[in-house]
Amino acid sequence: MATYFMFGTYGKDSLRGISAARTRKAEALIKKVGGKLTSAYGLLGEKDLVLIVDLPGAEELTKASIGLARLTGISFTSAQAIPVDRFDKLISEI
Repeated sequence: MATYFMFGTYGKDSLRGISAARTRKAEALIKKVGGKLTSAYGLLGEKDLVLIVDLPGAEELTKASIGLARLTGISFTSAQAIPVDRFDKLISEI
């Protein structure tokens, strides 16, 4: 499993649907594509939301991102996260 940060930006319509019920549906969608929602945070700044998810790979990330956009109206951009100890090891091998 890989860890991904999914940064969300609300649109006008997606703001209206904010609720615990929608969050549970989003978590179920991530689980359906083989992943796990590790944590989620509302943000103040350029992005409105970050989901930290574990997913098997890029294909499942794509399914989660598009599925969540359809479900919520939130636009997502994503980045794979590498634990810093592993990152340090990878860089030391160059």
